[in-house]
Amino acid sequence: MYANINGTRIFFDVEGMGWVPDGPILRQKPVCFVLHGGPGGDHTGYKPGLTPLTEEMQLIYIDNRGSGRSAKGPQESYSLENNVEDIEALRKHLGLDKIILHGHSYGGMVAQTYALRYPDNVAGLLLLTTSPSYEFLHKAQKIVEQKGTEEMKAIAQVLWEGAFSSQEQLSSFYELMAPMYSVTHNADPNEEEKKAAMDARARSNRCFEALNEGFGGFLKTFDLRDKLSSIHVPTLVMGARHDWITPVEDSEEIASLIPESELVIFENSSHSVIKDEHAHYVATVLDFVQRRIV
Repeated sequence: MYANINGTRIFFDVEGMGWVPDGPILRQKPVCFVLHGGPGGDHTGYKPGLTPLTEEMQLIYIDNRGSGRSAKGPQESYSLENNVEDIEALRKHLGLDKIILHGHSYGGMVAQTYALRYPDNVAGLLLLTTSPSYEFLHKAQKIVEQKGTEEMKAIAQVLWEGAFSSQEQLSSFYELMAPMYSVTHNADPNEEEKKAAMDARARSNRCFEALNEGFGGFLKTFDLRDKLSSIHVPTLVMGARHDWITPVEDSEEIASLIPESELVIFENSSHSVIKDEHAHYVATVLDFVQRRIV
């Protein structure tokens, strides 16, 4: 589905019923916007991993402007500011009241920013392997220098400079960095696993221009740390012990700054928690939503 909002055309998809039979009534489930990483990722990597969350929430997957199936535009329009305002415009377009935000990686940065700007419209935050400030860049660079291969260091330098020149080069980045993104990455997959990986890449539609705009520009000054204490909605912060790009101490810092937030560290995961510890992740999110939001 598409919404013509905020001067662009945004793709979104809905999973799960919004109203469910509950004895003599129809009970309304909370609505959760799923915000992808990148910048420049898309929603496809969350399907079907997030499907079990529809037990408690109606999920709305979103592709940021320029990414996935949303409309393209000039690179300078792929900003944090526009990503936040697109969420608010879509919330209004769908006639929704308060929403939950599930923000993974860069999506978590968008979610935090939205919660600060529109606190009355947020029912809760689910922040997965994300960061409160630009300092994640310096930490990630050190981790790559310490643990990366020479090929990894070379392609990561393109990321730090925001200098990708093609979709093919971006695909090469994710293929080379795959062992760092996931502790369950299989370096010697069988034919079935190879096909599944190829199918997943074919389904996605990443935007290297959006990634360049973020890493080459606004993420270098991104910093919410002095504002996070003003967030007063139920917040679950989920970090990963072996995360290389938004290191675990960033999740710990977010949790220390947002009052009454809860922190869960996935000990056997890197950045791709949903892949590395799927059952634990699902149980953690459902438990929090049931206790703190529903």
